[in-house]
Amino acid sequence: MTSTLQPASTTEAVTKRPGRWLALSVLVLAVLLVAVDATVLGLATPYISEDLKPSGTQLLWIGDVYSFVIAGLLVSMGSLGDRIGRKKILLVGATAFGAISVLNAYATTPELMILARALLGVAGATLMPATLALIRNLFHDPRERSLAVGIWGATASAGTAIGPIAGGFLLEHFWWGSVFLINLPVMAVLVVVGVKLLPESKNPDPGPWDMLSVTLSLVGMIALVYAVKEAATHGFGGEAAAVALLGAGALIWFVRRQLTLPTPLLDMRLFRNRGFSAAVLADLLTILGLSGLVFFLSQYLQLVQGRRPLEAGLAELPAAIGAVAAGLLAGRAARRFSVRSVVAGGLAAVGLALASLTVIDQSTGYPLLGAALLVVGIGAGFSFTVTADVILSSVPKEQAGSASAVSETAYELGAALGIAVLGSIVTGVYRDFTGPAGTPDGAHESLGGAVEAAAGMPAQQSAALLDSARQAFVDGLSLAAGLGAAVLLAAAVAAWFMLRDQRLGN
Repeated sequence: MTSTLQPASTTEAVTKRPGRWLALSVLVLAVLLVAVDATVLGLATPYISEDLKPSGTQLLWIGDVYSFVIAGLLVSMGSLGDRIGRKKILLVGATAFGAISVLNAYATTPELMILARALLGVAGATLMPATLALIRNLFHDPRERSLAVGIWGATASAGTAIGPIAGGFLLEHFWWGSVFLINLPVMAVLVVVGVKLLPESKNPDPGPWDMLSVTLSLVGMIALVYAVKEAATHGFGGEAAAVALLGAGALIWFVRRQLTLPTPLLDMRLFRNRGFSAAVLADLLTILGLSGLVFFLSQYLQLVQGRRPLEAGLAELPAAIGAVAAGLLAGRAARRFSVRSVVAGGLAAVGLALASLTVIDQSTGYPLLGAALLVVGIGAGFSFTVTADVILSSVPKEQAGSASAVSETAYELGAALGIAVLGSIVTGVYRDFTGPAGTPDGAHESLGGAVEAAAGMPAQQSAALLDSARQAFVDGLSLAAGLGAAVLLAAAVAAWFMLRDQRLGN
């Protein structure tokens, strides 16, 4: 394959080939793979809870261990792709992702499911940085790159729609493990076609891959996120404090080491660019505000409102439709108005939509839910697409993998923190509900546990248990929505000031 890292005149001729758009179609398959996997988990959670009977804490681990691991490895994998080749690491990662999806599908215990999700995080860490880095090296024209990033983001959003719908169909006809097996055909197409279409690219002078830096990054990120999760669930006790200190110490050592290495794993000078730093911060806060809420929304639609899995999947469709449309228009909007107005406006829209969800109850009609989800999708589509473009255009193409990894690390760290903090709020409020006499302890672990317990109780007690459990779950969800809204509105204000004078290339 022809490398995209060539002298300027040659590179220009290569990147103007029609083949670059075919190559993009392969890259978006990888994005689709990750997006579908992330969304089907939420839809399958009630079934996993019923079959594997995880505790409330184990259920949270099933939800967020993927993000923990991927957050700890993204920088390392992005840097590795810069060194050995982004195409190579993408294809290897996609193959592993498909194989480990089988392990997820056939997990028989909560512990095995948590392990499978963690291994999937290792494979997933190779995919997203590689796709964005290859886009940076395929598209040198700023307007073409904006459109390519928009298509990349729109595909991720489309995956959030395809996942629940396909997952809902599968859950109504097969067992819950089938939702993970839908990764296999996508992976197969990606690998077979990618071998032929994707050009290889890497940093021509990358330097060695520093294993100490890899270890410090992994230990620091996982320990820090774990500490936040433990503090949110059990209070900031001695264990959480010790792990937090370990994580902070490892990350400080990591940063200091990067500043002294001649060829660092992550060039910390990237953060001197105000636009780069602002875009990364906006991504982190946005996902933090969204993720915990989204993780529990599928449970709300199924276990509180009694929707079938396919119906619940279709109910979440407006968010994906809004994100796809906004992603395709984001680059044009940022050039016509300004980067900061599009990003800050998108974040504010998401914050206001989340605020509207603080008034939901067990019988909230779909018009409010659908409208809120549509606004969330539009706001997130504008914000994420423009921030990804800002991050890619802020760095030389040789560092595209590292820069993309920072962006994706912010995304995954925000997801882990969001599920840990907002999810723990939902779980904490839920556990305090008062059920009728004879309510088993398992009913307080999760709403799925309460539904299962109610099935074996007399009709009057069953109805009382379900009503109390559902109301407690909704109360926790409303509180999480309010906190998420506050985070998003604060992020909008920060983006407005930090992204001033930021422009996309013409």
